[in-house]
Amino acid sequence: MDKFSADTASLNMDDNASDRKLLIAVDFGTTFSGVAWAQTRRPDVQTIIIQWPDSATGGIEGISSDKVPTELRYEGTEPRWGFQVDDFGPRHQWFKLDLDPSQSRGVSDLSRQFPDQHALPPSYSTSAEKLCTDYLTALRTHTEQVLKHKLPQSVLRSTPIEYIITVPAVWSDLAQAKTRSCAESAGMGKGLQIISEPEAAAIYALHAMDPHSIKVGDTFVLCDAGGGTVDLISYTVSGLKPILQVQEAAMGSGRICGSTFLNRIFQKFLEEKLGLNEEWDDEVVEDAMKRFELVTKKVFRGDLQEEYIIPVPGLVDDPEQGVRRGKFRMTGAQVSQIFEPVIQEVLTLVQGQIASTGKKVKAVLMVGGFGQNAYLREKIRSAIDPSIEVMQPPNGWTAVVRGALMKGLSQLEPTTARVKVTSRSARKHYGTEIMSRYDSSKHAKSSCFWDDYDGELKVYDMSWFITKGSPVTEEKSFLKHYHKVWRVSEGPRQSVAQDILVYNDPNDTGAPVYKDGADVKHLARLTADLSCIPVGELSRKTGKDGKEYYVVFYDIEMTYYSAHTKYALVYKQVKYDSVTAEYV
Repeated sequence: MDKFSADTASLNMDDNASDRKLLIAVDFGTTFSGVAWAQTRRPDVQTIIIQWPDSATGGIEGISSDKVPTELRYEGTEPRWGFQVDDFGPRHQWFKLDLDPSQSRGVSDLSRQFPDQHALPPSYSTSAEKLCTDYLTALRTHTEQVLKHKLPQSVLRSTPIEYIITVPAVWSDLAQAKTRSCAESAGMGKGLQIISEPEAAAIYALHAMDPHSIKVGDTFVLCDAGGGTVDLISYTVSGLKPILQVQEAAMGSGRICGSTFLNRIFQKFLEEKLGLNEEWDDEVVEDAMKRFELVTKKVFRGDLQEEYIIPVPGLVDDPEQGVRRGKFRMTGAQVSQIFEPVIQEVLTLVQGQIASTGKKVKAVLMVGGFGQNAYLREKIRSAIDPSIEVMQPPNGWTAVVRGALMKGLSQLEPTTARVKVTSRSARKHYGTEIMSRYDSSKHAKSSCFWDDYDGELKVYDMSWFITKGSPVTEEKSFLKHYHKVWRVSEGPRQSVAQDILVYNDPNDTGAPVYKDGADVKHLARLTADLSCIPVGELSRKTGKDGKEYYVVFYDIEMTYYSAHTKYALVYKQVKYDSVTAEYV
């Protein structure tokens, strides 16, 4: 039995709530968002919110849906959100993607060719950060209003609430920091967890599979095809007991090529075909779009001879254009042409992800709203090796939020874990600049200098903690040892600092030797306060030049998580965890 329920669940109301927490998972999607919640004392009862306010009633239960549109419209300074925003008239949408302008996929060919005619760019009136904060605020407020009808006030008052929010797998470090900041500003707390969207979807999808059909060594490609974006990630099964254990088989990939583009291409097709009809107006478009969205694109299976009826009320009969009695007849060939550019983008992603695993893939698991489309499923099936199964796990549209809640619960209560990701592939190179001994085989002569302390030639080059594509283990810290040297005559220093640098390596040419000359970016600065340490306790050594030097040995501790990395500078076994990352 599926352990999720609709949002009419009854909850454990034991008065002893000292060990109870309420976890709320938020799938902050490009086109639609979802929310699920559970109590740590009843992790088996996991509930999807399905009631949302609409523009007509203004109540919290206006429309029933597994998700709510990620859209905003301002009336003065007051935001209307989700289903409160009708289909016509200016509105903000897709603003989540503007948190990460560094993503080249943000300006895909489909985005340029088929823009939404009613969408306002974030810069039109406000920033992407404000749009995201206002939307998440509305989502949080509604969620907490819903919970007031599901739980007694005494329980809500005494139960700490924690949030978990999802981000795309290819999100930059800066975009993750912005997402966290927006969620915190929206009232979701300082301690919220972050998890990548395809990983969350994979946790749910793999859990939903028949365990008897999974073997150690099986590799699965997860295709999360939504309204705006399509994200992929791959996992290989590394263990079955006591719980299913998987490790990333390839780095995640993704593009903006979701099902929303089918609607936009259809609208453009319709306007070019029928726009000159004298009765053509927004109402005709609205009725036609609803039919295409709710029926046509869901029932289309690729039959080019099939006919599909689109309502176009009020249009004058035009046999040449296929309009008769307020109905427009579309051929299967025309529907196929609408699907084609979007399908090709998705096929390229799926084929690329399969190839990048370097393994024999057992199945492609399709989740997300577009991932449930039968025609897309069959096109993928025909484009890849016939030995690879193409599967659509149950509850595919809400797999991300369901998996995020499962992940969040397992973080708070490890005994509830059902699927564990044991290692991931690093998305980038991470490291720091250090002083190294000059090596003529890899260093330019012009970059070297004489070091009085060691009495030898040195250079400033990069020490990479982790290289792109290499496996990293979640929640398992590892240390890199460093030291700083300066003359005693300069006096004691108040602090030591180390910069964390990152390199995307878009062409996979490898990590550079030097930080200059490549697009190596500053990620964060770690600082340890030495002002409270007596001067006499600082280590002193005599250099090759006979002079006295202070030598401070310290470690950089790194811990990798689903969607972020945590760094700490450790000096004399004291961990300086309160460092604020200086994202730039």
